[in-house]
Amino acid sequence: MGKISKGIAFAVLAMGVAAPAVAGDPTGNYQRKNGDKVHVWVAEDKLYCRITEGKKKDFEMCHGMSPQGEAWFGKKMKHPGMPGFMTFNGTVTHDAKSIKIKGCAMGKSMCDSEVWTKLD
Repeated sequence: MGKISKGIAFAVLAMGVAAPAVAGDPTGNYQRKNGDKVHVWVAEDKLYCRITEGKKKDFEMCHGMSPQGEAWFGKKMKHPGMPGFMTFNGTVTHDAKSIKIKGCAMGKSMCDSEVWTKLD
């Protein structure tokens, strides 16, 4: 391998190591602690989640959240226990078995979070 080829190979490897982690695809069905079932999906690189079974069926909690690093972020998150006009700054992280969803109001002074268990 010539000097130029080694340099290119090193640069490609270095970019791979230095590249930021990308939010994975948390698509699936989850259960909230209150028993609600929630469908989570990604469309056009945006994250959405909607209650499919429970008291607030068809209530959309995550609306068009964007990937950033290892998480999803958005400013249009809603909580089924709050008035529909209220939105929150939200963060969603996940692993193979669960999603952690966090919403904050008034900057980060008032936050609440919950963990949903993956069903499939």
